[in-house]
Amino acid sequence: MTDPHKRHHQLSRELSQHNHRYYVLDDPQISDAQYDTLFRELTALEKQHPELVTPSSPSQRVGAAPRDGFSKVKRAIRMFSLDNAYNEAELLEFDRRAREGLGDLASATYVAEPKLDGASIEVVYERGNLSQASTRGDGETGEDVTANIRTIRALPLSIPREEKLTLRGEVVIRRQDLAAINEVRVARGEEPFANPRNAAAGSLRLLDPRLTAERPLRVLFYDTVEPVADSHLKTLATLHDLGLPTHRLEQRCEGIAEALAYCSAFDKARAKLPYETDGVVIKVDRLAQRKQLGSTSRFPRWAIAYKFAAERKPTRVLSITADVGRTGTLTPVADLTPIPLSGTVVSRASLHNLDMISSKDVRVGDTVLVEKAGEIIPQVIEVVLAERPEGTQPWQPPSQCPACGTAVHRVEGEAALRCPNARCPGRLKAALFYFTRRSGMDIDGLGHVLIEQLVDTGLVVDLADLFALAARRDRLLELPRMAARSADNLLGSIELARKSRSFERLLTALGIPLVGTVAASMTAIQYGNLRNLLDRAPATLREELSELGGIGPKIASSIAGFLDDPEQRAVLEKLLALGVHAEASQAAVVDGPLRGVSFCVTGTLSEPREAVHARIKALGGDVHTAVKKGTNYLVAGDKVGKAKLDTAQKRGAQLIDEEGLHRLLSETPLARTRSPG
Repeated sequence: MTDPHKRHHQLSRELSQHNHRYYVLDDPQISDAQYDTLFRELTALEKQHPELVTPSSPSQRVGAAPRDGFSKVKRAIRMFSLDNAYNEAELLEFDRRAREGLGDLASATYVAEPKLDGASIEVVYERGNLSQASTRGDGETGEDVTANIRTIRALPLSIPREEKLTLRGEVVIRRQDLAAINEVRVARGEEPFANPRNAAAGSLRLLDPRLTAERPLRVLFYDTVEPVADSHLKTLATLHDLGLPTHRLEQRCEGIAEALAYCSAFDKARAKLPYETDGVVIKVDRLAQRKQLGSTSRFPRWAIAYKFAAERKPTRVLSITADVGRTGTLTPVADLTPIPLSGTVVSRASLHNLDMISSKDVRVGDTVLVEKAGEIIPQVIEVVLAERPEGTQPWQPPSQCPACGTAVHRVEGEAALRCPNARCPGRLKAALFYFTRRSGMDIDGLGHVLIEQLVDTGLVVDLADLFALAARRDRLLELPRMAARSADNLLGSIELARKSRSFERLLTALGIPLVGTVAASMTAIQYGNLRNLLDRAPATLREELSELGGIGPKIASSIAGFLDDPEQRAVLEKLLALGVHAEASQAAVVDGPLRGVSFCVTGTLSEPREAVHARIKALGGDVHTAVKKGTNYLVAGDKVGKAKLDTAQKRGAQLIDEEGLHRLLSETPLARTRSPG
């Protein structure tokens, strides 16, 4: 074929078809060498004729340069979480509610399908071309990972559909691929991924798409935002016809009994699948019925995740040691004969605290049953006493810190031993790991192994020293298995954190006792940056924070005490000197659509009360800790006392439930209505 345009079109089509057969259908028709020959011909043709290169060309899967960070993607339609059922009774209750909501049907038609254990993703095609991909994030806002998602060969860069199509799916890594990835990571001295979910999520968020391309990611789609059919079963069939990868394991179920039968059969067969699953998703099939059922503030009423019981296996306790946490708490840990469990090899399991190890009487030499809490954290469930060897002795807790040798003590009323040494290297290592996690400063490449090396060699003596590593690159390269590329990737990630992490992320990363993401966000909004916070006198700071709705005196005292500690304050000043000028991502609201509107929030809600307070205040509203004269709304969750309801009525506060609050916050002009006060 002499026409370069026709040959390019033919090569692109053939390569896309071979990708589909290999990665989606698991039915390759040509060898890897034959595929490479076609690909080299395509790239040579594009080099001779640059005008042939299009965004959907197979050569363009990896073309983007490394980024400084991820931009945010605001969704038009929220990506909901699913409610969970853990037994047959809870699944039957879901069925009862669904049938009742649909007009007391005798039975409902469901679709049952695997609950994939990976990283959630949204992918958008416009005019047939892949245009955007974003992570789940908080459901409403995700991170743009389009350049990374394009590297997944199972994902077509174009589809035969002109209308916009927004897909929801899961990025997964197969078990055998995870083993190969971890083998390479261990050889480089990097921390192995704990499970395929972590590997998939971490790979999606690499700043260099070329590194993502080295990871064997797969994607499986399970739904669309824009309707493409009138039922879920037909939707999945349409996706398959478009050449999009799906699991192809869905089943139509006439009534809940058939759905339960699917769950039972799938649980027995899922170990043979190449990727991890942790349950079955059961969905109402007809889209019109889904619309009729609607959603709560957190979950759709038309779907539920049936979670399988965690896998348990026996193994032997080789030794019992104690790990030192960032606050100095010593946590007993059982070192085990390695066993494969829920997708990974487990060799250690937490024993949590002194009371638990005493109540279960775990001893060295015991055979114990181990499972993963939430499919992630290995823990000892029970001792198999019938197999206990003779002569075993109860474990004796250490009298000295295993990391620094300081005498440990037990705090009255707590089931934990603590190391009081603020300069304990064990505490520093744990603090560094917490500081660099995704919820904090999000510094990629810092696992347990590298943190151990940085502290043990004296390269890092406090949290702030991370941001001085660029000036010590030569010493960094002296660490075992630290190549120039690894060092530069690490320093690049640290520099990105220094320049771009928000003040609330920094406050969360510091690990101040009692301070989570909500309290950190409210503090950041109030003070704007670290310098402003440090300039407040401790007593003044404690008083000001106590007046912020949702923080309270205990958290206020914890923050003020942390900032008043000379050693902690020195580290914070050092962070500023090294250029970590973290600013709040949101300014304090002086005015807003809820200015002058006050709320009291009470009862059990679907999310932490502090998060509700934060959203109200972000719109300029006030939060009262009790109903008083002038309170406009009492937001009542479950289990609200009669006395509080009577007080609200007496003082003229309007009673609304959680869904009413969500409507009010999304339609803030309505909030201008004042109740009498």
